[in-house]
Amino acid sequence: MSGLAPVLPGRPVPSALAQRLAPALDRFAPISLDELVAAASLQTRTDRKYLLDPRASERLLGAMEDRAVVLDTGGRRAFGYESVYVDTPDLLAYRAAAHGRRRRFKVRTRTYLDTGECVLEVKTQGGRGETVKERRPHPLADRDALPPDAERFVRTRVGPLLGDAPLRPVLTTTYARSTLLDREAGARLTCDVGLVCTGPDGDAVVLDDHVLVETKSAGAPGAADRWLWSAGVRPVTISKYCVGLACLRPELPANRWHRTLRRYFGR
Repeated sequence: MSGLAPVLPGRPVPSALAQRLAPALDRFAPISLDELVAAASLQTRTDRKYLLDPRASERLLGAMEDRAVVLDTGGRRAFGYESVYVDTPDLLAYRAAAHGRRRRFKVRTRTYLDTGECVLEVKTQGGRGETVKERRPHPLADRDALPPDAERFVRTRVGPLLGDAPLRPVLTTTYARSTLLDREAGARLTCDVGLVCTGPDGDAVVLDDHVLVETKSAGAPGAADRWLWSAGVRPVTISKYCVGLACLRPELPANRWHRTLRRYFGR
């Protein structure tokens, strides 16, 4: 797991769980970022999410070893991510998700802490429930803010949902991610560990004993989904933004994530 040093402070400290998974990840053949994007950019996709304990995570990686490759940059296979989520003062994006509204959206900056690259992302729901993601480069110095041109980018995409409501940062998440590519299906699988969700006042909630696995495909379930289902593991309803905010602000409506909050976050 050696390689590039982070260029920014705040990179997630390798957890015991990350260190446990490192040998399993090291058994995969490598793929570069350019090759990964060319094979499966998946800006429009179907996401399925799972929370796995360490043993189940190791078994899943073992099952994928013969058909998948892992993103590798300079020998590093786990990368630090920071996301700053932006919402209205009355949390319009959060409430749309909490109430299962068809027209949902999410706005965030995402910083790749190992390289210093920063992007602005707007995620919406497509007509068939798929995730549609649009992104553009964003100034690193403004990763917790929306300069005027960035706000225009957001409003041209979700303006009718926002109206005149202002936007402000409401939650920051950090975690370490490893990304696999299923070469046969052109699908991605990400493994996130050491999730920390922090509010503007500095209060934080941590998930450090489970791996958040996400499968990302153009539609049909992939090999990872089928293996998990055969092992009795089912998708969970979870959003880093919504679950983190629900933990930090228990007065918010959170029935949609009640089972996940109770089982994995003790809430």
